[in-house]
Amino acid sequence: MNDRASHPTGAPRFRLSEDWAATVLGLVLLAAALIGIIPTGLVP
Repeated sequence: MNDRASHPTGAPRFRLSEDWAATVLGLVLLAAALIGIIPTGLVP
């Protein structure tokens, strides 16, 4: 099977879904809070 047939020209091969984007962002914020980049006054 031709790979170009399943991926039209100009279409990205890798797409980050909204769920995964929120998961990654949440983990980044958690890590930032644990490391101390985000001040404790901003963390509820």
